[in-house]
Amino acid sequence: MIKLIKNAKVYAPKYLGEKNILIAGDYIAAVEDTIELKANPDLIEVIDASGKLVFPGFIDGHVHILGGGGEGGYKTRTPEIMLSDLIVGGVTTVVGCLGTDGVTRNMESLIAKAKGLEEEGITTYVYTGSYRLPLKTLTDSVQKDLLMIDKIIGVGEIALSDHRSSSPTIDEFSRVCADARVGGILSGKAGLVNVHLGDGKEMLDYLFFMIRNTEIPASQFLPTHANRNRELYNEALVYAKEGGFIDFTTSTVPQFIEEGEVRASDAYVRGLDFGIEASHMTFTSDGQGSLPLFDKGGKLVGLDVGSVSSLYESVKELILQHEMKIEEALLPITKTPANILKLKNKGEISQGKDADLVFVDEVSYEITDVIAMGSVMMRDGEILKRGTFEK
Repeated sequence: MIKLIKNAKVYAPKYLGEKNILIAGDYIAAVEDTIELKANPDLIEVIDASGKLVFPGFIDGHVHILGGGGEGGYKTRTPEIMLSDLIVGGVTTVVGCLGTDGVTRNMESLIAKAKGLEEEGITTYVYTGSYRLPLKTLTDSVQKDLLMIDKIIGVGEIALSDHRSSSPTIDEFSRVCADARVGGILSGKAGLVNVHLGDGKEMLDYLFFMIRNTEIPASQFLPTHANRNRELYNEALVYAKEGGFIDFTTSTVPQFIEEGEVRASDAYVRGLDFGIEASHMTFTSDGQGSLPLFDKGGKLVGLDVGSVSSLYESVKELILQHEMKIEEALLPITKTPANILKLKNKGEISQGKDADLVFVDEVSYEITDVIAMGSVMMRDGEILKRGTFEK
């Protein structure tokens, strides 16, 4: 069915003013001041967006869609994500990954989960591999995974500077990055290497080595959890100054902040003040990933679960607490990740792009409506489309 959205104050993410948006199937057919249709009214669904702001659908580039965790034994394996978790957070495009546990959770299951979520209505991609090297790929190589499996757009999350990593050598890491680079070139994908940064003393040493001593460009890497602690964050700013991308995790707990984690919204603002370009900083939620708390001896003493809803909550903090312009605050979850991940039909509201839209109340900034690939998933705060096994 054709959908015509009227009276929408559109942030594309650039502010376009009040516009009408025409959706034909799963893509945006037009964005104009006024759109009048003479077709049979029964074939057109008119949606009145008065009193609402319309944003591009959000992109969450790091979610444990299969669940994660397990650092405290089998009972601490976090649950799989449900469709409604993504919808209430305004996430219409998600990149799934494996984490610490690459044994009981594997690439076959990750891709099956991604396909299931896509059948339910949102766009999904995945990274190949997990924390450890050598990588457990779906085929027998990183390049084959990128070339032969449509959903695989990169490698990760590879753990560095963390007691849960495989402690890879720089040569092992370099070879994987080189394979990702070539696989990305040949497949026309990002071939991104998503790097988990831990609390270890090495911090970003391997990434500095790569961009300073090899031919692989900084655009090949996206280190995440760069706001984990102040020392790591400060080094990440230097890395970004040298041309690298950095990602801030939005899921957190008060204890992490008390112990030195930099809140994602604060990290973004300080990054801009430091001279980092907005196009080099993203937000991801680490949704459904475990948020483990370890003592100095590496013993697990606490555990929480990441939430995809934290993604937009961090954007709201930019708008309401830091008084950032909306069109600038939206960048780390729309246009910037779309560019870095090479998702050409995502991250913007314009003709020909996928019909992924999020409506928010213009006063409270709360999410009210979500459209994913042209389908209305939530309207006026009510979820219309739930996952297959959700009540």
